[in-house]
This record gives sequence, structure tokens and C-alpha cells, in this order.
Amino acid sequence: MARLLKQLDPVISQYRDRRFDGNQEAFEQALRVSTTIYVGNLSFFTTEEQIYEVFSKVGDVKRIVMGLDKHTLTPCGFCFVVYYTREDAEDCVKYINGMVLDDRPIRCDFDWGFKEGRQFGRGRSGGQVRDEYRMDYDQGRGGYGQIFRQELENRRAAIQHQQQQYGEGQEDDPAAVEQQPPAKRQRGDPGGGAPAAAVREAVDEAAAGT
Repeated sequence: MARLLKQLDPVISQYRDRRFDGNQEAFEQALRVSTTIYVGNLSFFTTEEQIYEVFSKVGDVKRIVMGLDKHTLTPCGFCFVVYYTREDAEDCVKYINGMVLDDRPIRCDFDWGFKEGRQFGRGRSGGQVRDEYRMDYDQGRGGYGQIFRQELENRRAAIQHQQQQYGEGQEDDPAAVEQQPPAKRQRGDPGGGAPAAAVREAVDEAAAGT
């Protein structure tokens, strides 16, 4: 019966913060009374002024906290918008979620409440985790994912090195670059190795086009 009631209960938020200090019941209760909205899928170039202009259309905005790369302190694609009332927060999710801003559909979810430190990205490279392993080119979010971009740069550097060697008359195996093993990943990275063959194949295609 409890499972059935939970299925009938509408989803409060698609966003789940694993660092919330409490159980699932406390988390859901915090979402039901919160006036804070988590905004995702923002362009890195979207400004606080743009966000205020859009989000103030449904209510008085108390505070905007831009998500930042923890290394460069530059915007990394998310923010928190805090309203004065719960009613305005609900209108935000109802009317602004999915709206296109800077050519991107933005995502708005109820959030349990901003605390200092949550404005920083949690990825190893400083930004959001979702931008670590992305293999598609997203101009609004820094191009390729950080891990993919590093693999691409390493492969390009290896190709350039081989070309320089041939230019100097050295006799090395032309297949040496392709036989180089992928960069070793740090312990704790998902997948254990590269993002595997798919990444290497995409890297090869991108590098070959330069």
C-alpha cells in the first residue's frame, strides 16, 4: 500500500542532492516547503541579469546564486533562484521549466535550500559532473566534455609529434600513435578506463579532421 501511495504521489523534483543531510522523507518534506529553485542546463554565457529578468516575471526574487567552476570561479551551467514565497516558487516550476534561454531549454526543480559551498561544481575538472564525460560538442557549455577534450588534445599532440619526427627524417612506425594506450584514469573514475573505445574512436575522428 505504501508503495502504491508513493506512486500516486506526484514527483516533487527530478533533482536529488546526495549531500542532503537527512533521509528521503526529510528531503521530500524540505522540497514541499522550500522557496529555492535549482536551475539546470544553462549556457555558460547566461548572466545573472538575464536570469533575474526571466525569473522575476513570476514573482519577487530574493536571491540568485550562480553555479561556478570551483577552479576558475566562472559560470558552469546552473544556478539557484530563491523566492520570498512558496507560491512564487511553484509558479516558477510551472511556467518557466522548459523555457528556452540563450537557445537552451532550461530545467527548473524545487531545491531543498541553498547552503554555502553548493554553488561550486563537483566534477574533478571544476565544473559539473555531467560536463566531464560528454562526447558531443556543446558550444554553450564549453565545447566537448573535459575528459573527452583532454583525450583529444593528447592525441593531437601525439600526431603532431609524429609529423615533426617524419619532417626531420626520423624513421618511426606511422602506426605508433594509434598504438599508444589511453591515458590512465584516476582511481574512483567511473568505468575504470578511458570512456573506452567509443571515446577513442570519436577522438580519432576529431583529430583526423584537424
